[in-house]
Amino acid sequence: MQELSTGHIGLNVTDLDRSRDFYQRVFGFDVLAESDGERRWAFLGRDGRLVVTLWQQSAGEFSSGTPGLHHLSFQVGSIEEVREAEALLRELEVTFAYDGVVPHGEGAGSGGIFFTDPDGIRLEIYSPTGAEDAKAPTAGAPTCGFF
Repeated sequence: MQELSTGHIGLNVTDLDRSRDFYQRVFGFDVLAESDGERRWAFLGRDGRLVVTLWQQSAGEFSSGTPGLHHLSFQVGSIEEVREAEALLRELEVTFAYDGVVPHGEGAGSGGIFFTDPDGIRLEIYSPTGAEDAKAPTAGAPTCGFF
């Protein structure tokens, strides 16, 4: 393998309409394809590129205590974009792991916001720079690792 990159991320959700609307609003995704039958799914992306697939085939809430996905992270171009996303997420009354933008570690320039989607799936929006002045919530460990 000379070149390797992540293709898309597939997420099981409890309510396709609710999750599709959330991911479209927060991340600006377009619906690239969607089912209209008994088995419900949606393909979401940007500029024609598939990024997230949603599959309505779950009950309950995301479990952070079992093996599997830890969190899903999205990189943006600037800390200002992170703050814009934070403002929108506050309007949507999502649950945040930390209060506002935090660095990935003490003294790190990269950082962002950590929150959950409607099914409790842990998400991150971050910028590679701009979080230098924020205080890390966890000493001695990466911020994104233990939330």
